[in-house]
Amino acid sequence: MPAGEGVSAGEGLAPARISIPAIDVDAEVIDLGLNADGTMEVPDDFSVTGWFRHGANPGEQGPSVIAGHVDSKAGPAVFYRLGELDAGHQIEVADAQGRTVTYEVQRVGQYSKEAFPTDKVYAFTEEPTLRLVTCGGPFNETIGHYEHNVIVFAQRVA
Repeated sequence: MPAGEGVSAGEGLAPARISIPAIDVDAEVIDLGLNADGTMEVPDDFSVTGWFRHGANPGEQGPSVIAGHVDSKAGPAVFYRLGELDAGHQIEVADAQGRTVTYEVQRVGQYSKEAFPTDKVYAFTEEPTLRLVTCGGPFNETIGHYEHNVIVFAQRVA
């Protein structure tokens, strides 16, 4: 993603692309809402990511949440290498006009889906933060899903 104009502190943007150079991600961001059961939707396309539109816009106070698939029956998906991120890696989110917000990874965790850390992902934060979510851990053939989620916690940098 070419470097664009940054967004002022406290100002949010409508995300259109996400770039994570450390793991070779440069992907479209679509809007996601809620499923009928109250869980967050996931993208239908395994090559794109989705921003939870009921949370903060990237750059605003609070957590912006972007989800993507780890893989599909065809092979690796957009967030296949998400668990390889380390503290200090950079993530850039851009809008359709090329304005950007840059985040720095603080930590990466893996959590059982049965004990998903809802408060750590969605609870209000004073500063602009970003949460990236994908599946991880063992794949359970019986239920056809991964048993864990990999979550990246990042904070906006100037």
